Amino acid sequence: MVSGGNATIFVSNMDRAVRFYTEVLNLKLTNRFGDYWATVDAGKGLTIGLHPASSKYPAPGTKGAMMLGLEIDEPLETAVARLTEKGVRFTGSIAQEMSGRSIHFDDPDGNEIYFWEIRRHGVPESDLAHTGAAKPDSWK
Repeated sequence: MVSGGNATIFVSNMDRAVRFYTEVLNLKLTNRFGDYWATVDAGKGLTIGLHPASSKYPAPGTKGAMMLGLEIDEPLETAVARLTEKGVRFTGSIAQEMSGRSIHFDDPDGNEIYFWEIRRHGVPESDLAHTGAAKPDSWK
């Protein structure tokens, strides 16, 4: 039985990556083994593993090799303003979709990340019924 896991991000500079994920994104560093491996806690059971570049794995920042979605608990505009002050450049503007809003940016190696502000209400029960999904308690 699976009891957890992580998203691994290949990085070119461990110190720079740890600073970005902890100081810019304000995630908690949970492990650091020199330049060989680090983990940060992204909340709700998501661990991000930072792994050094190697010929055995994809090159850091290779577009399409990795995309990390982070659910946020504040308005996107607030998160965008805070990260813009810290030098983060966003690729495009906030996208409004039926299930929520998102905006994309890159980490220092060019790995794509997006913030997701989920729309918690408004999914008709009939739409959930045809998928077999139960309606969450928060929607009752």
